Amino acid sequence: MRCSRLVLQRWNALYRRSVNTWSAVGAAFNVQHQRSEHLQKNVGLFRVSELSGPAGFQMAQHQALREAEFLVHKACTHPPGAVTVETFDQLSDSLCRVADLADFIKVAHPDAAFREAAERTCVDIGTVVEKRVAELFMFDFEISGIHLDESKRSKAVALNVKLLDLYHEFLSGSQLPNAIDKRLLPEHIRHCFSIDGNRVQIGGLHADSPNELVREAAYKIFLYPNASLLLCLDELLACRHELATLVGYESFAHRALKGTMAKTPETVMKFLKLLTEKLSDRTSRDFKMMKEMKKQTHSTNPEVMPWDHAYLSSAIRTEKFNIDPSIYSPYFSLGACMEGLNRLFTQLLGVSFQTEQAKMGELWSEDVRKLAVVHETEGLLGYIYCDFFRRCDKPHQDCHFTIRGGRLREDGIYQVPVVVLMLSLPPPNGKTPCLLTPSMVENLFHEMGHAMHSMLGRTRYQHVTGTRCSTDFAEVPSILMEYFASDYRVVSQFAQHYQTGEPLPESLVSRLCESKRVCSAADTQLQIFYAALDQVYHGKPQYRSTTDILREIQENFYGLPYVNDTAWQLRFSHLVGYGAKYYSYLMSRAVASMVWRQCFLEDPFSRVMGERYRREMLAHGGSKEPMLMVQGMLQKTPSIEDFVDALVLDLDANFKCPV
Repeated sequence: MRCSRLVLQRWNALYRRSVNTWSAVGAAFNVQHQRSEHLQKNVGLFRVSELSGPAGFQMAQHQALREAEFLVHKACTHPPGAVTVETFDQLSDSLCRVADLADFIKVAHPDAAFREAAERTCVDIGTVVEKRVAELFMFDFEISGIHLDESKRSKAVALNVKLLDLYHEFLSGSQLPNAIDKRLLPEHIRHCFSIDGNRVQIGGLHADSPNELVREAAYKIFLYPNASLLLCLDELLACRHELATLVGYESFAHRALKGTMAKTPETVMKFLKLLTEKLSDRTSRDFKMMKEMKKQTHSTNPEVMPWDHAYLSSAIRTEKFNIDPSIYSPYFSLGACMEGLNRLFTQLLGVSFQTEQAKMGELWSEDVRKLAVVHETEGLLGYIYCDFFRRCDKPHQDCHFTIRGGRLREDGIYQVPVVVLMLSLPPPNGKTPCLLTPSMVENLFHEMGHAMHSMLGRTRYQHVTGTRCSTDFAEVPSILMEYFASDYRVVSQFAQHYQTGEPLPESLVSRLCESKRVCSAADTQLQIFYAALDQVYHGKPQYRSTTDILREIQENFYGLPYVNDTAWQLRFSHLVGYGAKYYSYLMSRAVASMVWRQCFLEDPFSRVMGERYRREMLAHGGSKEPMLMVQGMLQKTPSIEDFVDALVLDLDANFKCPV
């Protein structure tokens, strides 16, 4: 017994020494905490006092809508000018502080009563906004210098209301499975799908399945055309075009790209065509590798088909590098990664994380952590709520939610931003902290890029703060963080084995970087195809079916053949949220690549460049023309050729990760 007690004492001492090596930030994520809420007052979700219970959403909603009615009236009874811009931002802030919060809670709160109350609030606020859409629309037009007569005004409002219904119909339809009589499928693959009586339900592409027949069946059945959804898409695109021409644009794409880096659809298509040309040899090489890999599977069809792309890319990557995430994970405890981000931001920007004890009722789950983001001289910049761990009923997605945007209030005090970062990480257990795979580390850095964009934005108006900027610029800060996550000089500051303290070997990081470039040209070409299709759909009317357009664009921009009796466009849900802007991720990646190489490759901890980055790119949100922000950072005006060259360099197999 005495021996057992001695062993236990030694183990506890060792454990305490291990824990004590963590900073407050690292410990907050690596050590389980017991929250003391005894006799505390419930302050409500995000310290919104009304939200101490589900019924509070109704109170918060009524208050926001009363204020909105007053502000809409004020905006519509004053001539356009500085006062109306201020009023519009107050209106936006009043609605968003409730709607954005509800939009998050409806998907993330573990309590169904809270989720349902938040969902009702989202619907109710949306309905009121629809009813007042005329005033809001006309205000938007007036600010833009567009003056419509009464008949065109009514038409514009009617088209917008119709589009809201079409968006809902298309998004809902794009997620529905397709069903087929199970007797039409070979018996030995039926178990791979969901079976409902005599029908097989196929709700996805099963692109990663090692069984070629499963991939082919899923592709052909899931993408089989739905006549009513095809009509819905036709009507959606026609309504968008009519609305754009009504207010003076050549096409919806011309209207959507106003204020972006690209500015015009012609520039976007030039970018996509030039990138396709520059990648041509690399893409052909990638598809040739896929064909060779397919031969090894003894396939009856030697040609690479669209359903083969994802699986063969992964198979080649595994054959060449065989990256085993379990080798990396012990070096990437969540606490170590958060401490690494803290050190990086302190060195680059003079900004640090400070853990803050949440009050009773402030959080929706006990495993959420709250961070105050503090500048060394300016003080508090904002708050990040870290909802990182998987739990029942929580969506398996990584994303950034703005709960409250930053703005200069009427009393002259700056309203600091509040955001949530939501990840899907494995929760820690009693003995082991949360350990991340390399892809999880990259996602964490990516999402933290969005969060810091929100924290460091200092705009006068909240509707243009932080990530509320041009779509083709919004991903630049998050993608730039991926470069830091791949640089051994950065990684070596925090990646250490959670048990032994051993640093992550540099060779493992280099090997990981090289593996990411396997078939990367073909993967990029697929994204170019999607972006080109999006542009053509939202350009001038083609007067032919969306499937005929798809066939042609796929032939010109992909390299793998169109499959008869399929309609991939009906699963392209991004057409709603990213209409005419799907190219944005590619352009953002090009800018991030240029910023990394020119400003941070030599020294990823440069305070001079960090300050320039904040001053030129992060501070302005959507209040400054995006290309001017890029010019300020790069000290030059990049051409379309520069954008393309940056992407090609990233994909070049000869390019090595910075060390």
